Amino acid sequence: MELFQDFDVLHWVLLTGIVLIGGMVHGTLGIGFPMVATPLIALFTDVRSAMVMLLLPTLCINIANIFKGGNWKESIGRYGWLAAYGAAGSVIGTRLLVVTDPDPYRLLLSAAILLYLNVHRFGMRMEWVQHRPRLAYAVFGLTGGFLAGTVNVMLPALVVFALEMGLTPTAMIQTFNFCFFFGKVSQGATFAASGVLTGATLLSTFPLAVLALAALLVGMRLRNRIDPETYRGWLRRVLYCIAVLLVGQFVLL
Repeated sequence: MELFQDFDVLHWVLLTGIVLIGGMVHGTLGIGFPMVATPLIALFTDVRSAMVMLLLPTLCINIANIFKGGNWKESIGRYGWLAAYGAAGSVIGTRLLVVTDPDPYRLLLSAAILLYLNVHRFGMRMEWVQHRPRLAYAVFGLTGGFLAGTVNVMLPALVVFALEMGLTPTAMIQTFNFCFFFGKVSQGATFAASGVLTGATLLSTFPLAVLALAALLVGMRLRNRIDPETYRGWLRRVLYCIAVLLVGQFVLL
């Protein structure tokens, strides 16, 4: 799969800027790189190509965040099954993406973004999540993994799980990134087995991973200097615009 054969200077400028912005968002909030970068890149490629481009950068960012947070072993030890189910769901979703037309997934990606942005409005309590944690791991892990495999966005399902389980912010970020990491590993293996991803393709995205990590470090430095609520407000507005653009692009193309 030749990712960049049709890229001109403008495409490279856009791609570089998107990766840098996504890395800074993730560094500042601890989450958000694939949520921001995937739909933006999909605006001038397609969802499948965007996911392949972002596979290695996302893996590198997740590893950095897992080890940055502190007492990560406790969080991972407690919620490891969530990541395992997420990896399984990612295989299912990625396999579906490989054998189907990637364009309709713009709508699914838009829906996932809107769900994430409005999850706090639902106001419903799901007491069974705490009473039956094993079932919750399976339901939210598989759902999140499926979303990760098809549209590179696992957050909506994980955010609902974290809110219902009452995770602390540190545990939330570590658990999310742990799930993202294993989802990306299983997705990469599925892409490779399907012939979508080769060693040469993965190597071609190495510069993007370097850019993403550099931006991540900058974002981490900014984390304590920017008012979190103000920053989240900016991010929410941007994501709303992206969701609308994806729907419009699907309708027009």
